[in-house]
Amino acid sequence: MTDIFKQRKIRVLIVDDSAVARNILTHGLHKYPFIEIVGSAPDPYVAKDKIIRLNPDVLTLDVEMPRMDGLTFLKKIMEFRPMPVIMVSSLTKNGCDLTISCLETGAVDFITKPEIDVADGIEKMLSTLAEKIKFAARVKVNKRGLSGTTASPAPLLSSSMIETTNKILAIGASTGGTEAIKTVLTRLPADSPGIVITQHMPEKFTKSFADRLNNLCQIEVREGKSGDSVIPGLALIAPGNYHMTIKRSGARYFIETHQEPQVNGHRPSVDVMFESVAKYVGNNAIGVIMTGMGADGARGLLTMRENGARTIAQDEETSVVFGMPKEAIELGAAERIASLDKIAEEIFRLLEKRIGPAICT
Repeated sequence: MTDIFKQRKIRVLIVDDSAVARNILTHGLHKYPFIEIVGSAPDPYVAKDKIIRLNPDVLTLDVEMPRMDGLTFLKKIMEFRPMPVIMVSSLTKNGCDLTISCLETGAVDFITKPEIDVADGIEKMLSTLAEKIKFAARVKVNKRGLSGTTASPAPLLSSSMIETTNKILAIGASTGGTEAIKTVLTRLPADSPGIVITQHMPEKFTKSFADRLNNLCQIEVREGKSGDSVIPGLALIAPGNYHMTIKRSGARYFIETHQEPQVNGHRPSVDVMFESVAKYVGNNAIGVIMTGMGADGARGLLTMRENGARTIAQDEETSVVFGMPKEAIELGAAERIASLDKIAEEIFRLLEKRIGPAICT
């Protein structure tokens, strides 16, 4: 695919009710040569007209606004003028919940607002946002959200022939991963193998993400904490700003969380989790690497495969960003490559157990 930013600058429209935030984003992003800020808007009503008039490539959209919240406006965008949208979120509980809903609705990604008086935080946020804009410009968006993540849910797999003893499923993802993980987990039966998940997310967002998945899945899903056992029917998500590793004591698997330095620019890091799974679970593990920017998880997945684990990478067509899976495939870490709607099926094929008749949801 030809990168839009190699042909011309990426046209960005900023929507935020805070004049300070609009000013920071406008002037801060202006220094990136591949970005052109075509305008800004204080609310969705002004933004609507500017979208029509200015035809931006990417929209940055505040989550919490007084006249119309970002989720409501995003739904209108996805219905009438689908385009890549990056949500700009606060760290409040309401902001976290709304942000997860926005990702489900079709937002490409999100970024959190730093304290406006912390210069280092602002510069880091701008650098991260610029990178997200670069990748967002490549994403195909249709009226139902992101391409590759909008297939109708498949029937759940029957649990009648599944053996889960000592099996562990490890999943890593980043950009686009919230919807990809939801697609996989909602297709798993209640007695699936124990699951550990690292999704690149800040603090507080992982709790909202886990709670939402728990309400949708047959398995239990929760944010992990040190000492939690990894058992059948339970998925543990690495908490934001904490690495999560798996350990073993006798026949018991459990997790530890810690704040050692970032790996590949991330905490939590997929590589950190995968490496621990390779060490302590070995050939009783299945590793899955999914959509995301960068290379985090690729080397860890290779280590898992070298230690006897079965491994799967999401394919390019259904990945929002084909970064992490691509790196894993090029390293030879992926035993199998599967589209998003086939990953749950591939997991149980790799467990070498027959899938029983499908049951309707």
